[in-house]
Amino acid sequence: MQSFNKEERLCSIKLIDRLFHDGSSFLLYPFRIVWLPENLNSDNPVQVLISVPKKRFKRAVDRNLIKRRIREIYRLQKSEHLYPFLKEHSVNLLLSINYIGNNIADYAFMDKKLSAAIGKLKKEYLSSHVE
Repeated sequence: MQSFNKEERLCSIKLIDRLFHDGSSFLLYPFRIVWLPENLNSDNPVQVLISVPKKRFKRAVDRNLIKRRIREIYRLQKSEHLYPFLKEHSVNLLLSINYIGNNIADYAFMDKKLSAAIGKLKKEYLSSHVE
C-alpha cells in the first residue's frame, strides 16, 4: 500500500482528456486539484497525474524535484487518508495534482497542503454526490 507503481499513474490520453474536460477542480495553494469519478478496470481506486508547468520552472531539475516531492507525499498519505474513504464509498477517481506555485516550496509545507487538499477533495466528493 506504500508504493506508487505504474498502475496508479494516469497515462491514458483519453482519460486525461476526459478528466480535464468533465472533471471538477479546486485550488489550494500551491496545488490545483482536478478530479473525476470514473469506473476504472484496475485494482487501484485512484489514477494520478502529477504536473509542474514548464512556464514557471524552466529548468527540468526544478520540475523533477517538485514532482518527486509531490509523489513521495502522495505515496505516504494515500493509504491513510484517501484509499479508506474511496473504498468506503466504493468509488474510483481520476486525479490530477498540478503545482501552481511560483517557487519551490519545502517538503513540510507541501505535505501539509496536500493533506488539506485530500481533505477538501473528500468534502467536495461528498457534497457533489449527496444521495
